[in-house]
Amino acid sequence: MARQKTEKVVIAFPTTTQAIMMEQFCREQGLAGRLIPVPRQISAGCGMAWSAPVECRLELELLIAAKEIEVEGLYELLL
Repeated sequence: MARQKTEKVVIAFPTTTQAIMMEQFCREQGLAGRLIPVPRQISAGCGMAWSAPVECRLELELLIAAKEIEVEGLYELLL
């Protein structure tokens, strides 16, 4: 049986360093999500992206601004 696709916020990064920083800060803050390979619909510099439930988008945007994490884009996708 195929896995049910759900709406996710996906954040693409220009470098692996930025992706790892995002993972570290999200873990410290207890935010949901995980690193994934960049979905085919998105092209990103490092090939890594952060995926989290769409409900977490505002919290993630605030974290990105506060920690000055460089991103290539934020997307909402069915994954």
